[in-house]
Amino acid sequence: MKVSTHLAMIAALLHSRAAVTAFQQLSTTSPARLASRSIASTSSRVILSSATETGSAEKGGGSGGRVAASVSDKDILSKTSSSSSSSPKPPAQALDTNPPKGTRDFYPPDMRLRTWLFSQWRDVAALYGFSEYDAPVLESESLYTRKAGEEVTQQLYNFVDKGERAVALRPEMTPSLARMVMAKKGGLNLPLKWFSIPQCWRYERMTRGRRREHFQWNMDVWGVSGIEAEAELLSAMVTFFEKVGLTSEDVGIKVNSRLVIGEVLTELGVSEEKFAATCVLVDKLEKVPLDAIQGELEELGLDRSVVEKLTSVLTNKSIESISAVLPPDSEAVKQLTQLFKLCEAYGIQDWVLFDASVVRGLAYYTG
Repeated sequence: MKVSTHLAMIAALLHSRAAVTAFQQLSTTSPARLASRSIASTSSRVILSSATETGSAEKGGGSGGRVAASVSDKDILSKTSSSSSSSPKPPAQALDTNPPKGTRDFYPPDMRLRTWLFSQWRDVAALYGFSEYDAPVLESESLYTRKAGEEVTQQLYNFVDKGERAVALRPEMTPSLARMVMAKKGGLNLPLKWFSIPQCWRYERMTRGRRREHFQWNMDVWGVSGIEAEAELLSAMVTFFEKVGLTSEDVGIKVNSRLVIGEVLTELGVSEEKFAATCVLVDKLEKVPLDAIQGELEELGLDRSVVEKLTSVLTNKSIESISAVLPPDSEAVKQLTQLFKLCEAYGIQDWVLFDASVVRGLAYYTG
């Protein structure tokens, strides 16, 4: 027969106390007192929540309801003893609190500085009418390996995913931009003026200030064939420098044209098919001596004297001096002359310097 809720709760509490007392008395001779008390408390809570009927008392239980496991099971102490016959587990390996090699953490003070810097970039880009875009940090590996021989292909963070797809963390943003534009199949209104602040990854030897992951500010103009796009981008760069308090005495922007190298290689009898690969080697000369790339020169079928003559030409630091070694009707000289006139019109001529040794080792650059 059912009793009132209050009587059931009183009976349950009395039974709970009895269970705890009996168990604590039993545990005084046991080395596992702390563990057994925890079990008694748990059993008490179970009794309180389940004691709603008192019609028939369980055998040895006193006042009905469930009997605490600590009372009915005489082997409970051995089951909860801290000693165990099983072999001890090996100690857990200490967690390495350093980020992966070549990466970094951004604690709040660092993050505030990064946010401030990115906001300066975004403000300047908006001032010049650029729209922000982004793309996945994970791309198909083939997007970067289409141009064989480029150094960046040797520095990829690449792997095969669980779907057996060859993928890579992006080392640059330009291939992603090209993929996005091509995906629209001519459906975008040109010219495009887009910018991004991507996080990029390269597995390369680290030097001071050069890690394996970095952020960069990309401003891209798509659909303008003239040199006017380069002049606008240079002006945007100078605007940023001025916003953060730098002057032309602190920073100089070195410029060159790939047409210069192209015309020199033509004069030296190097075929157009070898142009991109030769640019890669010339780009490496900024980091390694000529002897270090001798094997690669031989693979391209280039004589050492070709690169020596090329590097001697690339030491020129003025348009006048480079004009003396290029053909009289040099298209490279015409473009460079026009670029510096536009820089004067923008008022940034003090910031821009000609340096024929500046070479990008990526085949998809044309300027």
